[in-house]
Amino acid sequence: MASEQLRGMLTLDELREKVESGEVETVVAMFTDLYGRPMGKRVVADFFLEHTAEKGMHACDYLLTVDMPMEPTPGYKYANWEKGYGDFHCVVDLRTLRMADWLDRTAIVICDVANEKTHEPVTVAPRSILNRQVQAAQDAGYLVQASSELEYFIYEETYKSARDKNYINLEHFGAYIEDYHILQGTREEVLNAVVRKALANSGIPVEFTKGEWGPGQHELNIRYAEIQTMADRHTLYKQCFKDVAHQLGLAVTFMAKPDHRYAGSSGHLHLSLWDAEGKRNLFVGDTPLGPVTGSNEFRWFLGGWIAHAREMMAFYAPTINSYKRYQSGSWAPTSLAWSYDNRTAGFRVVGHGSAQRIESRIPGADINPYLAYAAALASGLDGIRNQIEPPAIFEGDVYSAAHLPKVPMNLRESIRELDRSAFAREAMGEDVVEHYLHFFKTEQAAFDKAVTNWERERYFEQI
Repeated sequence: MASEQLRGMLTLDELREKVESGEVETVVAMFTDLYGRPMGKRVVADFFLEHTAEKGMHACDYLLTVDMPMEPTPGYKYANWEKGYGDFHCVVDLRTLRMADWLDRTAIVICDVANEKTHEPVTVAPRSILNRQVQAAQDAGYLVQASSELEYFIYEETYKSARDKNYINLEHFGAYIEDYHILQGTREEVLNAVVRKALANSGIPVEFTKGEWGPGQHELNIRYAEIQTMADRHTLYKQCFKDVAHQLGLAVTFMAKPDHRYAGSSGHLHLSLWDAEGKRNLFVGDTPLGPVTGSNEFRWFLGGWIAHAREMMAFYAPTINSYKRYQSGSWAPTSLAWSYDNRTAGFRVVGHGSAQRIESRIPGADINPYLAYAAALASGLDGIRNQIEPPAIFEGDVYSAAHLPKVPMNLRESIRELDRSAFAREAMGEDVVEHYLHFFKTEQAAFDKAVTNWERERYFEQI
């Protein structure tokens, strides 16, 4: 679906008309940091038209080295105190210009991050990393279609009240598991209906919302798109939800596992390869793989995605909390197996005909979509180049199969896998892997020195 056909997408001339009529006063120009958080500036619309749309803007390069509390983190080669934390150039991608319907008289646009002096892409910027893999796919004659399935928990709290409670004993928007429940879904329309409408009016077409496997847990699915477009939509989707929740006096979280009592929140990724014109799904074919048939591209892409899953795991599970999802019987995978329409498998083949695709159930809702999609695409393309065969299809309960290789069960294990991966360094670049190894190690180190509520509850009196 072309962007000009979507409600809410804007050309520069259409933006100019809306500025002149007073419908738009502000343009949010943004990119993401390493966590996937939108960063950028609110640009006065007149200035955006006169200057920023063509010449871009500048931002401090420390934004690609900060930790969650926004502290400059030492040890990065890309930017540091010794180099003086200079600027990079934010290059507006006008293909992403759209209304931000959930904000007052505001449009939004996504930028690529370029070196201030050479004007080349900053290789460690998340969108640059995905762009590199998209180019590799295009060079091989492929257009990549993708979709994100994101789950989230809604709370009858504000973000401030949640902070004031130290995120303990928060009030869920719901009292019971609400998977597919229409009654509880009706109650949550106060948020979900507003977001569905806002996204649809902002060039992000929505398919549906539904209850999930926890109290106040829901899922909103947006339509599939070309992989870079989907990563952009994924990013804006999360920002829209947080903004709208704040406006309504609610809180929503995309943590992978906000409460140990309930299933975590996934960020399942769906991928398929198409011809360069986007007319034919190249995964469709006659080669049988158990109950599934597919093309060589299908089975080799699947083989590569599975083969490289452990070494790329940090991009699918980037935080300490990510790994709390991987529990038997939790709807999150614990083993590297594939199956047909089987929710216990880490890789699930779904769809028929032109809708045939591979779903990875490994990622959680806390992923940076640019990094997760880049890792998945690099793995699948390597599978095709090297004709990597997938393991035999698994039928039955994957949780009960002790012989299968396991997903890494903590961030430290994923860091080790990435550190020793020759494939990751070749596919993503030595500088990229080293940058993100430092990022993940910084996250691990922050946790290692923290004292948690679990420790106090367990040891304070009785040790």
